Amino acid sequence: MRPIRLLRRSAILGLAIGGLLACAPTVKIEAPDKPIEINLNIRIEQEVRVKVERDLDKAIADDPALFGVPSAGASKSGKTQGGKTP
Repeated sequence: MRPIRLLRRSAILGLAIGGLLACAPTVKIEAPDKPIEINLNIRIEQEVRVKVERDLDKAIADDPALFGVPSAGASKSGKTQGGKTP
């Protein structure tokens, strides 16, 4: 009778260990179907803004009367309305 109990215990223990090994977590790594997309709109907007500001500064320097800014020669202190020297 003892060999049957030992056989049962061994079989139950083997099934338990096999069940635990079958449930082991696995990690699966796959490449995405679509390429990774990085949005750089912020940097582009800042670059465009700097270029527009430089162009505007040049346009104001070329013809200040067009924008309602007195020319540097018209003011006595040599400063424009914004307090900046040209």
